[in-house]
Amino acid sequence: MPTNNIPIKSFLNKMELPRYMQLNIMEDKKNRLVFEIEGMGHTHLNMLKTEMWNDEHVKIATYSIKHPQVSKPKFIVETDSDESPKAALTSAVGRLGRLSEKFKKEVAENVK
Repeated sequence: MPTNNIPIKSFLNKMELPRYMQLNIMEDKKNRLVFEIEGMGHTHLNMLKTEMWNDEHVKIATYSIKHPQVSKPKFIVETDSDESPKAALTSAVGRLGRLSEKFKKEVAENVK
């Protein structure tokens, strides 16, 4: 059985969002938002996409990365008329932040 030489606390201390993120809005309509986000990869984008699907007003939440080394991820959000895409995005990011804090707290309490 392989052993891991990195203690879990050390590993968790290194888990954080990228320090550099640049958001470039490409399309901003009433029910559709398309933006490029530099500095994020599949891990964070999949979490965001999945969390956005939990919003009943979100009709489409997806992203694409044409080439991981030379292109910026493009994220697309479409909503119904009851919530704007920006509000849905902001709400999803807030929920992910709370979930991350809860996870961090539970790990700190249970891993010694």
